Amino acid sequence: MVAITSLFVLFLLLPLVALIWRAIDRASFWRYLDDRMVIEALKLSFTTTLITLMIAFVVGTPAAYLLSRWKFRGYRIVETLIDLPIVLPPVVAGVALLMAFGRRGLLGSELDAFGISLPFTTLGVVIAQVFVAAPFYVRSARAGFATIPRDVEDAAQVDGATSWQVLRNVSLPAALPAITAGAVLCWSRALSEFGATLLFAGNLEGKTQTMPLAIMTAFESNLGSALAIAVILLLISSLILFVSRLVMSDAEGFW
Repeated sequence: MVAITSLFVLFLLLPLVALIWRAIDRASFWRYLDDRMVIEALKLSFTTTLITLMIAFVVGTPAAYLLSRWKFRGYRIVETLIDLPIVLPPVVAGVALLMAFGRRGLLGSELDAFGISLPFTTLGVVIAQVFVAAPFYVRSARAGFATIPRDVEDAAQVDGATSWQVLRNVSLPAALPAITAGAVLCWSRALSEFGATLLFAGNLEGKTQTMPLAIMTAFESNLGSALAIAVILLLISSLILFVSRLVMSDAEGFW
């Protein structure tokens, strides 16, 4: 078991080490960190993914709590629809978004009447990220709420707490480790989103070109920029994962 696990860890580690080594080994690596395309892609990715995470929390938390507490007619259908983007190929998600919100989509004429255009805009990037990433948050948060005994919430209501107070002071803190894990999964999935964003929002520098799209563009002509962006993504993802593990371990120890 130790030998097999060691080989598997080595398999995961080797490409990451090779990426960092090849990037730093290039004399021009540090210069590429100041490249305009790299900076614009980094700013756009952070802005859109943070917006996506906030939308996922505001919309996904009630949905996760509802699915964990009540069984209603059509429950399995709703549950399946929410989980479907997790297994849906990103390219299919991009085509589906175009068919729904594009100019010739189901809601295209209605949106156009209000002067709203979603494809090939920064807002389109956010919509693509929410579509593919928010289900990860809902799935994790739902599992966290499901582990809370109903007796605890019922006892709080017997003591005079309102439904909102129970959710805010009992349910949310108790489900914090799962919510944190879901937020990390959602954010990382949004940060790495490629296919749906490319098809629905395009690859316009400074407008819809996120870091994964910038890597694809740079890889065709400038390997140094591609390596710089890839290393930045690797370091950011590692930092977020490390911090989230600390938060989750502290929350689990506290509760």
